[in-house]
Amino acid sequence: MFTGIVQGTAEVVRIEEKAQFRTHTIKLPKAYLEGLQNGASIAHNGCCLTVTGIFGEEVSFDLMQETLRITNLGLLNIGDRVNFERAARFGDEIGGHQMSGHILCMATITQIIRSENNRQIWFQIPEAYLHYIFTKGYIGIDGISLTIGEVVGNTFCVNLIPETLERTNLGFRNEKDQVNIEIDPQTQAIVDTVERVLAERL
Repeated sequence: MFTGIVQGTAEVVRIEEKAQFRTHTIKLPKAYLEGLQNGASIAHNGCCLTVTGIFGEEVSFDLMQETLRITNLGLLNIGDRVNFERAARFGDEIGGHQMSGHILCMATITQIIRSENNRQIWFQIPEAYLHYIFTKGYIGIDGISLTIGEVVGNTFCVNLIPETLERTNLGFRNEKDQVNIEIDPQTQAIVDTVERVLAERL
């Protein structure tokens, strides 16, 4: 489980390509290496990955075909930076909202509106997932727990404070970039249940 409170960004320092498979290595800040072992879970841009190797400050992860297809991790190059969050532990403060690290789809940044102390970013999401998107609902964007500001057609926006821009990769994202989307599990369960019940009554 993750909280959506991104702990920082980490640089991708090595990528090994194989047939429908990839191993990538990130350089994790020393403060987040304590107690880390093979088999531990760390979210990369919101996607839960398993540690497969630790070499000093460099930590490796395997990405299978489905992960490369559904998420933006398959678009990464050496030198890119990913949002990371180590798995939550019992007793940790849940500052965002509960997240599983299971990416539903990707969304495309369509507009970035900058002002002096904050930033508004608009995203276009595949229409198949629009029924989960509503104003003031929770959403995970590249692993960041955020609140949806407004929904217009198949686009929605979020409003970001300087702390979020400083700590996460949304501070240097550009228009046309693709981000990972995770819908709040409770929202997804409620919407799916209501739709199923209504369909059964028809």
